[in-house]
Amino acid sequence: MAVETKEVGIREVPRLDKWIVLSLQHLFAMFGATILVPYLVGLSPAVALLSSGLGTLAYLLVTKGQVPAYLGSSFAFIAPIIAASSLNGPEGAMIGSFLAGLVYGLIALIIKAYGVQSIMRFLPPIVVGPVIMVIGLGLAGVAIDMAMNEPVSGEYSTTHFIVALITLTITVLASMFFKGFFSLVPIMFGIVGGYITALFLGLVDWQPVRDANWFATPDVLVPFVTYVPSFSWEIAFIMVPVAVVTIAEHIGDQMVLSKVVGKDFVKKPGLHRSILGDGVATMIASFIGGPPNTTYGENIGVLAITRVFSVFVIGGAAVLAVIFSFIGKFAALISTIPTAVMGGVSILLFGIIASSGLRMLIDNEINIGLKRNLIISSVILVIGIGGAFIQVRDNIEIAGMALATIVGIILHIVLPEKEVSYGKKAMFESE
Repeated sequence: MAVETKEVGIREVPRLDKWIVLSLQHLFAMFGATILVPYLVGLSPAVALLSSGLGTLAYLLVTKGQVPAYLGSSFAFIAPIIAASSLNGPEGAMIGSFLAGLVYGLIALIIKAYGVQSIMRFLPPIVVGPVIMVIGLGLAGVAIDMAMNEPVSGEYSTTHFIVALITLTITVLASMFFKGFFSLVPIMFGIVGGYITALFLGLVDWQPVRDANWFATPDVLVPFVTYVPSFSWEIAFIMVPVAVVTIAEHIGDQMVLSKVVGKDFVKKPGLHRSILGDGVATMIASFIGGPPNTTYGENIGVLAITRVFSVFVIGGAAVLAVIFSFIGKFAALISTIPTAVMGGVSILLFGIIASSGLRMLIDNEINIGLKRNLIISSVILVIGIGGAFIQVRDNIEIAGMALATIVGIILHIVLPEKEVSYGKKAMFESE
């Protein structure tokens, strides 16, 4: 339940007891999605919490404490991280994440120098929308495999599928019928409900929790300490193009956040600062073995409900995330969550991602009946979901989502009548 309180300004500090409760709300709001990403890609959930907290604190510093935004694990990078990890392990994925962070920095410089339209003219809704759909639909197989199959043998399991469906049902009901703050954390309710169901069906082993210490350092991956980083063009082609699309999503989040708070963050402290903050957070995550970070819509929802815009509350949530990452039994408890539970939640989440891409086309009143728009969207969807790739060299290929993004941008540049791809409304309206 949201804490009843008067509106609190960006630089105001709430009374300590309310401060802690309000920060905990933000922690709960981001928790389910933030731990799901590392769970899916084989990274440490504890490190994801650590990188989320540190990344948010860095973001607040870069934006001069003027933007109350919380950063968590990015879903857009799930498939790229899996692909990069299959090539060079998690270490390779971290190199890719660092390169993506550099792209954020480069685009921030371009926006600072030439304005946001210098970037957005290459990313109309007809490109960004279908690519977002590819992100969600491309992961559909992962969600179904986790939901239906026994994780060790890979064989179909009725028990696992029942747990996944119950988890999905609880998540859907929480999304539809819960009110206030509870409506913002349906993932948490789904995971808890699914976990209890799995516990009764004998799918949970609590031994790791019993064996774990209360205090434990997260299993970080630090370059030149735990591994020697090496550059790979193939990983660069996998990870970097995704950053271009997530930057478009970031701009949308900033517009929504500006409307909620009633301040134009695009102008002050500036879109270049918020994008740079996102990039710095992603690079920090890459230095410790966490997934790339992005601003979270769930936490924007918390701001809208509580009307507490204090960056100190956001910073408090970040500090709590860091603290939780060092609680060994907490990390062990996360590791006991059955794959079927995460699969059930993922069915809804990945579908929502795909639907968000469709919503972008609808909101911007894109006419798919026009040949230009039909061609661009069709090609992006089939290349991205079909798994097409270009073999550049023996060890370099441009594949899947990255290839779909690049092809979509090229088609937008070369095909005539560009104006129809922007729709009848501005892609991101600040008013």
